[in-house]
Amino acid sequence: MANADIEFFFDPVCPFAWITSRWIVKVQEQTDYEVEWRFIALRILNKDKNYATDFPPEYEHGHTAGLRMLRVCAAVREDLGSDKIGALYSAFSGATFDAEPNEEYRLALGTIPMVTEALESVGLSAHYASAADDASWDAIIEAETELALSRCGRDVGTPIITFQPPDGLSFFGPVISRIPDDADAVPLWNAVTTLAAYPGFAEMKRSLRETPQLRVFGELSDNPEFEDWQGGARAAHLPES
Repeated sequence: MANADIEFFFDPVCPFAWITSRWIVKVQEQTDYEVEWRFIALRILNKDKNYATDFPPEYEHGHTAGLRMLRVCAAVREDLGSDKIGALYSAFSGATFDAEPNEEYRLALGTIPMVTEALESVGLSAHYASAADDASWDAIIEAETELALSRCGRDVGTPIITFQPPDGLSFFGPVISRIPDDADAVPLWNAVTTLAAYPGFAEMKRSLRETPQLRVFGELSDNPEFEDWQGGARAAHLPES
């Protein structure tokens, strides 16, 4: 997409990226901003880490599934352009995180049946599902991941946002645990971009987070529990050292 105002780098397996993306959609609906959906793979970002010691047991499967879905996105973009990627991202992550509560949801992630269903739900050919098994797309995804990291540094996760690319503001997150109301969407955007634009600003962070307010994780709550997170994973679920 030429002259996009916002570039949003996503991994479809990341629940926090999905929540932030729904906020960005609300911002887009209330402004004249154009959004381009781009790729950043948690599997590639963490390629030098030891999954057995650095993450909970299910993370390697999940991050690999995200890469498989991004391969499909790359194949679609190659043939049909960037305009199809927002809908396909919504099909992948919406089907995952907006589903009924399901502790086994991870098992379907990135599988050919799951990918095929998502493609067909947005009117795209099921033949693109084969790209999930095609590692030749990884070079494109890695280059896009490296582009995102070059803009805001390497000690980050997903999503990464660039406002007024390629030389405008770039930042990781914001990591939010619930989708803002319509009335809060633009004020939050203005607050985030004002802070990010301050020349001396580097980081604001707290590791205590609300449980992600997504249907697949259970009932939504006005007063969710807080959890401590380290490196993108719940601290209490990390392997013991």
